[in-house]
Amino acid sequence: MGQSRKIIKLIAGILATCAGIQILGISPAKAADRLVVRFGAFSESITLAELQAIAETGEFPKGYEIYTKRLSPQQRSQVISALQTNMPVGVVTVNRLLNTRIGTTILSDLTKVVRRKDNAGLQALRAGLVLGSSTPQGLSVLSFIAAYPSNQLEIDLQQAFQVAGNFNLAFWQTQRFMEAIAPRLSSRKAELQLLFDPSQSGKAQVEVIKLTLNDKKRQRLLPVDLYWSSDVNADKPVIIFTHGLGSVRSEIKYLAEHLASHGYAVVAFEHPGSNAAYLDGALAGKNRIMKPQEFLERPQDISFILDELAAKNRHPNFSLAGKLATHNALVLGYSFGGSTALVLGGAEYQLAQLKQRCQENIAVFSLGEGIQCIAQELPENNYQWRDARVKRIIALNPTTSLLFGETGLSKVEIPTLMLAASADKTTPALTEQIVGFEKMRSLKWLVGIIGATHLSVKDPSATIDQRGKINTPVSGGEIVGEEAADVRKYIKAVVLAFAAQLTPDAKNYEVFLTPDYAKFSSTEAFPILLVTEIPTDAMDIVKEFVGKK
Repeated sequence: MGQSRKIIKLIAGILATCAGIQILGISPAKAADRLVVRFGAFSESITLAELQAIAETGEFPKGYEIYTKRLSPQQRSQVISALQTNMPVGVVTVNRLLNTRIGTTILSDLTKVVRRKDNAGLQALRAGLVLGSSTPQGLSVLSFIAAYPSNQLEIDLQQAFQVAGNFNLAFWQTQRFMEAIAPRLSSRKAELQLLFDPSQSGKAQVEVIKLTLNDKKRQRLLPVDLYWSSDVNADKPVIIFTHGLGSVRSEIKYLAEHLASHGYAVVAFEHPGSNAAYLDGALAGKNRIMKPQEFLERPQDISFILDELAAKNRHPNFSLAGKLATHNALVLGYSFGGSTALVLGGAEYQLAQLKQRCQENIAVFSLGEGIQCIAQELPENNYQWRDARVKRIIALNPTTSLLFGETGLSKVEIPTLMLAASADKTTPALTEQIVGFEKMRSLKWLVGIIGATHLSVKDPSATIDQRGKINTPVSGGEIVGEEAADVRKYIKAVVLAFAAQLTPDAKNYEVFLTPDYAKFSSTEAFPILLVTEIPTDAMDIVKEFVGKK
């Protein structure tokens, strides 16, 4: 999501490595020849050279029983990935993170893992991370080891596992919740007789109009891609896509092209205060990850775009004049964009509750929760960005838990489709979608895709950077590209069907918004569920896992 997110990923990777082989320590001047690892009554030591060899070969040397016999295959894979991962961030960026509350909390947790005879544990960890980031390649587990100031390093493996397990509590709650409701999930595949396949492209050829819209009042320059085809007409809603934090307008390109081929005008644009370009500035130390005002600017961006498109729609020289139904819009949001879409539908921020929650130990938060905490800097005012032109909302993996509190989502006034992925580490399904969905009072649908991750819905071109990513408690392990083709196929179908409910052809698409079609579309790798209400017995389990009996 941003520079702090990426550094936290790496620190979590270091912690995850501690949970596997516990390799922390040594400084350039006092490099420890051997690192001592304790696991109950067992102990072993390993040299830095051997750790470097593991990173190069992807294999553990013979004779190290803790690593080869006592760790699971998944843990061994996690350790190797951590050793091979490098994060190109500099000293200034790392130092800034470690001066924040979450950085201090993570350092404090790590001191429980590393045994020292003196009281310099936290300072030594800080020095290792900062000095480790001064290498030309940036911060890595190995550069951290090489910078850690210690002649001898002793690791408590069992304590490391306990600390690592505290990261991203909502994700682990979601996994336990999925295990608890598994017996209630039917594996029977529905048999349906369908007249057509909504996941297939339409017949019209798709074109893209490039626009740059300038909101002079707010000093916001919005780059826009307008997807359209010859079948676009005013009987179909304009669809506006709002992207996730630190991303680009092409992150669901496949879906924009699919909808446009069926006659919908799709507007994909970038929020200048929270897109990839802004993130690049943060990584370069030019700005913070995101200003709190971005929670207010993003919904206004969408209303401004609707204003601009309405004006162009009336201009005879505009190629799509008279064909854009800007009064009948659907907002499609992904991740942070999902919460933006919900705000356009009437959801209200609950900042007093958010500020209280963000004073807790946020080291246990998911990345999605941590980003929401940026909003605590906003004044405690009632912000209402409902736009009456928006008639429906689709929120893919949205962030909702802290922003909207107990009552914010109950204010949503229009039909909403929400998607949750069971293996999502960034916006865990239980806290970010399932709990919030139950609070909504409007007409609603919840899609759950078992086995999918946060990035599974994204265009393959937007997930190339996931290759070789470290798998940590807070990130990694993403199912993307060809592996997630079945997920994207269903997304194309259900989003098209949902948009069609705003057209004269609505009835022909109703079947694709049913539990039977979700089961029909399920695969062995990705069972799919669709509900309009969470069953009472399942909700009892939800309340148990989130501590709200």
